[in-house]
Amino acid sequence: MQFKALLVSEAAEKQFLPQVVTRDLSDLPAGDVLVRVKYSSLNYKDALSASGNRGVTRNYPHTPGIDAAGVVEQSDNSAFASGDEVIVTGYDLGMNTAGGFAQYIRVPAAWLVPRPAGLTLRESMLLGTAGLTAALCVAKLEQNGLSPDNGPVLVTGATGGVGSIAVTLLHKLGYSVTAATGKAEQGDFLRHLGAQEIVSRQELQEGADKSMLKERWGGAVDTVGGDILFNVAKSLRYGSSVACCGLTAGVGFKASVLPFILRGVNLLGVDSVELPLAVKSAMWDKLAKEWKLDNLDQLASEISLEALPEAIRQMLESKVAGRYLINLD
Repeated sequence: MQFKALLVSEAAEKQFLPQVVTRDLSDLPAGDVLVRVKYSSLNYKDALSASGNRGVTRNYPHTPGIDAAGVVEQSDNSAFASGDEVIVTGYDLGMNTAGGFAQYIRVPAAWLVPRPAGLTLRESMLLGTAGLTAALCVAKLEQNGLSPDNGPVLVTGATGGVGSIAVTLLHKLGYSVTAATGKAEQGDFLRHLGAQEIVSRQELQEGADKSMLKERWGGAVDTVGGDILFNVAKSLRYGSSVACCGLTAGVGFKASVLPFILRGVNLLGVDSVELPLAVKSAMWDKLAKEWKLDNLDQLASEISLEALPEAIRQMLESKVAGRYLINLD
């Protein structure tokens, strides 16, 4: 059986070309379950894979796509049967295993989450890894004492996938949200999602040479890393926390122990890739029920597989606000 897929090939040294091609089921890797993919979504890690980043994907040609939602076509595992609707995010999907930018994937059953009641396949990919990560950040902050009474919650990289969903979810839960972005023109977009205040990326970079900054935030979701992350930690109110899940501003920062020992603040790491399946399932259930977002469509643009190379280019050039949903049906 043949199907369409985005295949990234090395056209020349350090030059990578994403193209929609026709592939055969025999091209897929071994796995317990064959899934007919209905929807996927575009994440920054996918854009890196599509541009030849060896830290994400070692070998090419390759099909990226760390997210997929679809219907089981064939299963060698008793936990799943033909016709079951499932979600796959993280693990090795789209990294070194052919991913969700294709009409079919074959994966281990241990990567599959049954679609929770209350969430359609389309809605699950409007969220995707970005939504799962945002929810994990908010959950971890609340586990460490965050409440609406603590003061404003900062979201950095707020126009990105994780950031935009974090703004939306925090607003839904009754928090006062401050959105930080380097895209001043997206202020109306962020206010529409629920941000009450907008701050610039430049403002958050000020004071990088200082050990402490004025207390400002009751909590924070940081999607960018770098010196901005530590500036956020230096600006947290006493006993507050920042959940860290991204690195677009860098993997390192100049740090001091002072905010941690004088204000008792917490730096919380969040991972959604190798997360135990039971934790993923519980978070998807939460997103399908009490944390369900009713305005997901305003966060995303729906595109075809053929439009994906241009969307990848825009993401790499930091021209994207919100999410891209890929319709593979």
